[in-house]
Amino acid sequence: MTEHNMDYTNPNLHYSYDMEQSRFFTKNQHNYVNVLGKEQMQTMGNVFLLDVFLSSGNIVEPHYHLNASELIYCITGETIVSMINPSTNELNNIRIQPQQVVTIPQGWWHYFAANKDNTHVLTIYDISELNTVWGSDVLRLTPPQVFAHTYCLDKEQIQQALQPIRDTVIIGPPADCNQRRGSYSNKQAYYQPYYHPSVPYYYTSQMQPPYNQP
Repeated sequence: MTEHNMDYTNPNLHYSYDMEQSRFFTKNQHNYVNVLGKEQMQTMGNVFLLDVFLSSGNIVEPHYHLNASELIYCITGETIVSMINPSTNELNNIRIQPQQVVTIPQGWWHYFAANKDNTHVLTIYDISELNTVWGSDVLRLTPPQVFAHTYCLDKEQIQQALQPIRDTVIIGPPADCNQRRGSYSNKQAYYQPYYHPSVPYYYTSQMQPPYNQP
């Protein structure tokens, strides 16, 4: 969207930016996120970008965006994108490779995992300032007794299970994670290509219409 109130005669305006200069989150040298919004470049208009780098088995934790829809574009590697359709309560898992994209409607619970090393994806949002609710924050900031009472669970077990989550995770699992407690199989849990006859969430530049067919 064009910024109609932007003074383009201002000599201090910038029209290019190096996203390596704006780190949003770092797990380690192979797993990190760079950010580009109006704070970094005023002239970019009504769009927001996250540049995500992942190694195999790492996952951008479950979350949703309050104010934006999302487009996930795979640059290198391979990504499994998962989202829950709130209209059907279905969990949809979509594998994308370079030059393929997935769209996430506004407010949908979703996450994505790297299926290969050196996975690089760009996430694009139709808003200039992004509001995100992270799953780790929901878990760590909700009192355990609320979960226990609401779902008829054991409070002590919930406290023990959630105790390690002390900060916003963003990219999991933690480096010191005991994988026996939180292991998963990409093939069993994450790889389930999703095609719907009327709602094509998935697109690749190599496909021809109809886009939603395997």
